[in-house]
Amino acid sequence: MKIAIGSDHAGYSYKTAIIEWLRKQGHEVLDFGTHSPDPADYPLYVIPAAEAVAQGKADRAVVLGGSGNGEAIAANKVKGIRCALCWNTETAELARRHNNANAISLGERMISLQTALEILHVWLNTDFDGGRHSNRIAELDQYEKTGSLPSPPINLNPK
Repeated sequence: MKIAIGSDHAGYSYKTAIIEWLRKQGHEVLDFGTHSPDPADYPLYVIPAAEAVAQGKADRAVVLGGSGNGEAIAANKVKGIRCALCWNTETAELARRHNNANAISLGERMISLQTALEILHVWLNTDFDGGRHSNRIAELDQYEKTGSLPSPPINLNPK
């Protein structure tokens, strides 16, 4: 799998370790930076990583920062990206199974490196369940394209 990765300075240490781990797992990595622990603004590195997925240049993206919150927000600004902020293996599994997340955000200041690698292992090896979840992804895609949602079903038996 081809993985795009981007981080700010607060995620730099994990980014370098994750790149090494991903390559050992047989993945190709596209590193969008940052390339040092010097202060850096995450949108400059996260958005290009997310764009690589949206443009079909990468299969998935990993974005990192101190908490992972801003990085998830930035990645989700890119059309076609469903980035999940994950803090344990269960959130990573559900991000794939239910949300078909094509990007993951991790916070270096929030979890250990070992936990981050366990999360990545689950996320990379979990498939999308499809089924009822496909409708929800289609609704998100429709909103992204048109700015509108389908009308919710009418409840004929309100309580």
